[in-house]
Amino acid sequence: MHQRLDYKSASPEAFKAMLATETQVHRSGLEESLLELVKTRASQINGCAWCLDMHTKDARARGETEQRLYLITAWREAPCYSERERAALAWTEAVTQIAVQGVPEAVYAEARRHFDEKALVDLTLAIVAINGWNRMNVAFQTQVGDYVSPHGKPR
Repeated sequence: MHQRLDYKSASPEAFKAMLATETQVHRSGLEESLLELVKTRASQINGCAWCLDMHTKDARARGETEQRLYLITAWREAPCYSERERAALAWTEAVTQIAVQGVPEAVYAEARRHFDEKALVDLTLAIVAINGWNRMNVAFQTQVGDYVSPHGKPR
């Protein structure tokens, strides 16, 4: 597979807009560990190898375990995720696949048990952002494998 184009240089303004959204996500106060799980799960659903490479490396550098990263596709059966993380992962799947069935009331109710209004809006923005990044990288076939986490080496 070859990269179709470099969207960052083709439209620096679009890239800057994406970065501004990402900056807001990281200013939201949501736990970075939770954000990495959400970004990884959405990227799995969307088949974005570039984002999976990035977010699993970042998660590991921040202390995430290999087991939790390996089991994220089967999070419902895996006992290693908190109730808050499970609610975020369910919300991530529903919002990412919104065309399939919308966001079921039960998923919303569980998310609200664990996130206040602001946090749920911020979580949704994080999902919107990663879905945007996924679409940019999949559409333009961004080259995978060279990402180095700025957060240090995996622990």
